[in-house]
Amino acid sequence: MNLLIMGGPGAGKGTMSEKILEKYEILHISTGDIFRAEMAQQTELGLLAKSYIDKGLLVPDDVTNPMVKSFLEKSDHSKGYLLDGYPRTLDQALAFQELVAGTDLEIDKVLFMDIPFEVLAQRVTGRRICKECKAIYHITNHPSKVDGVCDVCGGQLIQRKDDTVESLNVRVSEYQKLTQPVLDYYAKFGKVKKINADQSIDDVWADVQKALED
Repeated sequence: MNLLIMGGPGAGKGTMSEKILEKYEILHISTGDIFRAEMAQQTELGLLAKSYIDKGLLVPDDVTNPMVKSFLEKSDHSKGYLLDGYPRTLDQALAFQELVAGTDLEIDKVLFMDIPFEVLAQRVTGRRICKECKAIYHITNHPSKVDGVCDVCGGQLIQRKDDTVESLNVRVSEYQKLTQPVLDYYAKFGKVKKINADQSIDDVWADVQKALED
């Protein structure tokens, strides 16, 4: 089962991705993880990606495509995969389709996490991430037991530089402009499954499972 999960920043892609991976045991391909690894190693591509991310902008294709291509070449995807954050432009989608056409890597379903902007704003501005283990919390929806301290490893909880309403406006505007054509492209093949992401985690998960098992 080869999946693509899409949705604006803060729509819950990370949470649903974890649940999908746990139940279906498929390969996770997250551009976020790939970017972080490249930035941590301070590669040329990683530093270039960081310059866009710090401004709240999407990383362009000429940086993203080489990273994803390299990851696919090195990974075992025999059980299928979950793409998270890629492809997010029509050019990326077309390039990926060309790469996998006629193979067992073609995308089977696209999950679109649909949520209003005002809900995203509340989610994003309250999000906190552990500096050490990257566990995710929210100051109202999922607070840590001790304010500012990770329940998992005791690390410091921080707010990402781009987790502000101003940055979110930029990111959502960029996201909608670039990714709507991707959704339209896959919708032509009947692959898009729209998920109401403005629900409890359990209800969203129930809808995701129904979409995957139909």
